[in-house]
Amino acid sequence: MNVTSGDFAFIPLGGTGEIGLNLNVYRYDGALLAIDCGIGFGGAEHPEVEVMVPDPAWLAERRDRLAGLVITHAHEDHIGAVAALWRQLRCPVYGSPFVVAVLRRKLAEAGLLNEVKLHTIPLGGRFQVESFDLQFIRVTHSVPEAQSLVIRTRYGTVLHTGDWKLDPDPLIGEPADEAAFAKLGEEGVLAMICDSTNVMVEGHSGSEGEVRRSLTALLRQLKGRIAVTCFATNLARVESIAVAAQAAGRRVALFGRSLRNAEAAARECGYLTEAPEFVPEEEAAFVPDNELVIICTGSQGEPRSAMAKIAADTHPSIALGEGDTIIFSSRMIPGNERAILKMQDDLSRRGARIMTADDHMVHVSGHPARDELKRLYSLVKPKYAVPVHGEWRHLTEHAALARSLGATPVLVEDGDVLSLAPGKPDIVESVPVGKLAIDGDRLLPMEGGLLAARKRMLFNGVVIASLAVDQGGKVLGQPQLSAPGLFENGDNEPAQIAVDLGRAVGDLPVIVRREDDMLREAVRGILRKSVGKKLRKRPSVEVHLLRV
Repeated sequence: MNVTSGDFAFIPLGGTGEIGLNLNVYRYDGALLAIDCGIGFGGAEHPEVEVMVPDPAWLAERRDRLAGLVITHAHEDHIGAVAALWRQLRCPVYGSPFVVAVLRRKLAEAGLLNEVKLHTIPLGGRFQVESFDLQFIRVTHSVPEAQSLVIRTRYGTVLHTGDWKLDPDPLIGEPADEAAFAKLGEEGVLAMICDSTNVMVEGHSGSEGEVRRSLTALLRQLKGRIAVTCFATNLARVESIAVAAQAAGRRVALFGRSLRNAEAAARECGYLTEAPEFVPEEEAAFVPDNELVIICTGSQGEPRSAMAKIAADTHPSIALGEGDTIIFSSRMIPGNERAILKMQDDLSRRGARIMTADDHMVHVSGHPARDELKRLYSLVKPKYAVPVHGEWRHLTEHAALARSLGATPVLVEDGDVLSLAPGKPDIVESVPVGKLAIDGDRLLPMEGGLLAARKRMLFNGVVIASLAVDQGGKVLGQPQLSAPGLFENGDNEPAQIAVDLGRAVGDLPVIVRREDDMLREAVRGILRKSVGKKLRKRPSVEVHLLRV
């Protein structure tokens, strides 16, 4: 690897100034280290796509200097893009035993398992990735084995917190290693790159132990079938639901591939020891209503999830409705509100009762509220604070809090190159960043022509016209026109537009009618004008021209 002298810099490529899409890079004397590689959802802002990933082009161009990729924990917004982007990065990947267990399954599905070099790092372990001296510190989060990452360099030490909270009763795994943070603070910390998600929430984020006690009391009171949706990798929550169901005399079934994969990885790592064996999905319908709890994917309204299919009454194995209860044991990720509320509305229309964290103690956040942030700052005592993992309002609020706690805040966003040392931290340059959409097996640029056309079709519709002309451009027969999503079945408008199109083509100059490309473009213009006049839309227009 060609490493030159330089600096120690932090370069967020995703996840700073936004929620999700986490991809961070540290540059140390020319060498590069990536931290996390996650997905984000299209949501209302990008209805033309379901899942997005950060564009790794800048990093991929420098992969000869990329020492490795470290994953802090197994949530999709930190691990979900590894399989999609690894071919561009081609570096070794490091993570805890549970992270590696989850990754193996993702990489196997992508046909990459035999190509990616995976390194399993023990919890709290110290390890070397080329010139980077790294150490994990155990934290609690809504997934097992979440780790903060210490990066020691000749310029100073940085703590990259990842997602974290201080849960005194996490149920799965041990509490955060506050002694290790205190020891790090005594050693001296140049900068802390820290989670900002819940900085506006006063007090403490709450404990998984509280949720388990609440769910146990709640499930005993309910009749009919119960469905609970939560994040697949929140194993403490999955186990709590199973324990609460068992206490209520109910059996539990898992619905959704990601849940089944998470369960397999969990049992491989020795977790879910208190959960009984789950009922196979295809047998759940045969369990009496008052004896069944199902745990579903789809807490964020994902269109292909188990809960979305249940809400649409298209699930092949189960139907829910009158007398049943659906519990949303999760928070709404910003951008997903519309999809989640639509799904809840569909379930309510079917007669089901909806419970959420707004009205019952069925969820606690995995991110630190203000008291926890204050506690970590008191232990680590960083000289500088760099808020990440949040939208701009979260980052600015975190900066104000950090300043009140004695740290000098530095605000950055995706694409900024923050030189941490030598000298005072300063944004010295910027690098190109962006988003890619996962479209089947392809990665498409969000700003590219294909997705732009798809978005236009989504809002303005598409018109498809077919017409036959002779060599002189005279229309033969009647043009055919379809406009899915613009007109109702049985409407007369498409037929009338087709008649008008035939007349308009006949009025075109002969030179236009005799040349295929000119004639197609003229037909597109006629149709756009005609549909625009009727509907005040500018649809995408496709013309099938047959010259005989």
